[in-house]
Amino acid sequence: MNRLSCIVIFLSLSFTLFSRTSISSNPDMGVIRDRITDGLLGSGVNDHHIKELMRGLNSEGCWSEINYEDLSRTAFENSKHTSRLVMLSRAWRNPASSFYKNKELLEKIEAALAFWVKNDFICENWWNNEIGTPNDLANTLLLVGDELPKDLVHKTRPIVGRAHLEADGARPSGDRIKIADIYARNLLFFEDEKRFGEVVKVIENEIKFETGRGMQHDYSFHHRDDRVNNTLSYGLQFADVFAVWADYVANTGYSFSEEKIQILVDYYLDGICKMMAFGKYPDLGAKNRSISRSGALRAMGTSTPEKLLKVTDYRSKELQEIISVRSENAKSTGIYSKFFCLSEYSSHQRPAYFSSVRMYSKRNCNMEVPYNGEGLLNHYLGDGANYVYVDGTEYYDIFPVFDWQKIPGTTILQKPELIPEKDIQKWGLTTFVGSAADGRYNVSAFDFVSPHDKTKAKKSWFFFDDEYVCLGSGISSDENYPVVTTLNQTHLKGDVVVNENDKKTIPEQGERRLSSVQWIYHNGIAYFFPKPATVDLGNQPQRGSWSGINRQAGISTQEVSREIFKLWINHGTHPQNETYEYVVIPGVPTRSLDKRVKNIQVETIKNSNEIQAVRHKKLNIVQAVFYQPGTLKITDKLSLSTENPCIIMLEYDKDVPVKITVSDPNRYLESLSFSLSAKVQNRPDMSSEWDEEKRVSRLTVKLPAGIYAGESKVIRL
Repeated sequence: MNRLSCIVIFLSLSFTLFSRTSISSNPDMGVIRDRITDGLLGSGVNDHHIKELMRGLNSEGCWSEINYEDLSRTAFENSKHTSRLVMLSRAWRNPASSFYKNKELLEKIEAALAFWVKNDFICENWWNNEIGTPNDLANTLLLVGDELPKDLVHKTRPIVGRAHLEADGARPSGDRIKIADIYARNLLFFEDEKRFGEVVKVIENEIKFETGRGMQHDYSFHHRDDRVNNTLSYGLQFADVFAVWADYVANTGYSFSEEKIQILVDYYLDGICKMMAFGKYPDLGAKNRSISRSGALRAMGTSTPEKLLKVTDYRSKELQEIISVRSENAKSTGIYSKFFCLSEYSSHQRPAYFSSVRMYSKRNCNMEVPYNGEGLLNHYLGDGANYVYVDGTEYYDIFPVFDWQKIPGTTILQKPELIPEKDIQKWGLTTFVGSAADGRYNVSAFDFVSPHDKTKAKKSWFFFDDEYVCLGSGISSDENYPVVTTLNQTHLKGDVVVNENDKKTIPEQGERRLSSVQWIYHNGIAYFFPKPATVDLGNQPQRGSWSGINRQAGISTQEVSREIFKLWINHGTHPQNETYEYVVIPGVPTRSLDKRVKNIQVETIKNSNEIQAVRHKKLNIVQAVFYQPGTLKITDKLSLSTENPCIIMLEYDKDVPVKITVSDPNRYLESLSFSLSAKVQNRPDMSSEWDEEKRVSRLTVKLPAGIYAGESKVIRL
């Protein structure tokens, strides 16, 4: 943003922000301001740190250790100056601080603010100019602005005023609601009652479903037109800001409607929390460039669900469980299986484990662009990544040492080096990407063709209660490098146990190839091979640095070492139509593993380029992926034939179908037709024609359409 734009904003706001209406004429505004101020003071003050900041502030009103000259996108240390202003202001305003209402401290604040106003630092990254700086200065004014010289406040106003609803960054997305948040606090300080009410209404009305940027109809979140899943970044900020303001304006004339609050609660519980292991730990599969920052997968706090509980009783039991899981280490009772069709992401939760699959198609990009020098090696994070958690910390801050061509769940060509970061983001090349999910179980499938190197694989995941099955077929590449499928890459936690040729061993640290492996066990998770397999195992230190994945200024260049467990299948150089098959059994103790494997309840019916299908013998469920029309024998008396590519999950009882879940991953069918070798009655949502001669029912199911295309249709018989 240039200085002429700043002058225009200043002039447009002058008539409103400078004409203050007494808050006393509207007690609600006073209540809201008190709540905001109390929130700013709530996290306490480190008086020793405040003393050091005061001592370090020089006569010009700045800190000598901050590089104020670098205004680049990847640097802008200047933001430390405004964040320190907020820290000093909180100490001055907080009765618990020894610096409460301290005259010298107020003088320091005034000097530091005057320095900033005099220089008006503009960053190459718009975010700092329209959100970062205005946010800090708005908080500073709310905390101490009434005690500062009026001319200094007057000069600060246009800088804070860059956060306004016509700003470039205020597009419909997670940024718009944050800019509205800053703008509302600005208006509150300057007591502009009319515009404050208008902006609060804007915040409330941001809670709506979008077909472009914003909250999607499946409760995922898109920040940009690339349709990349941003639910746990911009989408998380989106929910947090709304919850904060719902709390601020509660029981005032500005209170949010119950309808909007309930939509937000649904989005929080059915979107955000279902992309977190146990509703507590962000899933790596739903993250993007933020993983190149330390702490990106830290356990979530309780602020947002607590604020929602204060303003509504809606789904209060579920919100309370999220709070208990996060604050008291309570055990999650979550049982669900969901496919977010608009973001092409699946999540599966059981009390003992959480797992996810990230995919993409011609409808979505594979990954977020590595904006501002972050996420420099994220090329393959969307390529069918499959993560599994039993404690939630499996991948925490693993990224400096990560092997970025062995992403869990993916099938990747092993190149000598990654292609340039400018080529990370690509649109998918296929349309057959989807899932059949009934809320409790799901099967997800990815007709994968790498947009980077044309490596091909048909990949599918079959999720049940105690285990899930991973199948791959058609694995092919014409490149002169090996292709590998990675089962997992996590922190090494304890011993690795290998059952090879019916002999159990605990290998020493290192990297090795193993043959005739029945299963491998690590950290509460078993990887079982129904057909003994040749696999590669690593359990040793890996080295790297944060600066290798993040070019932001101040990122540590120090080499770090972490012990890593890594397990993969090598399909060889330029493979043609290779396959893989393995079962993941999470949350099982080693003492029970032999019995579990011996009595495994899942079996693969087919793993070909045309059909991938798995049967669960105990649940009487068959999950099938038809890449082409075909026929699948389910039992001696029950078979299934499809007329179109599709995904089907069939539950049966003694050869009688009792529930059918279907979807069209290509998303071009209005209805799906298939046949079952059993007599099935018409249903309101399904027609059935019995063919006496062939002894089959021809079934036709009307599929979800429009924005819901790709979602599953569940029919109970």
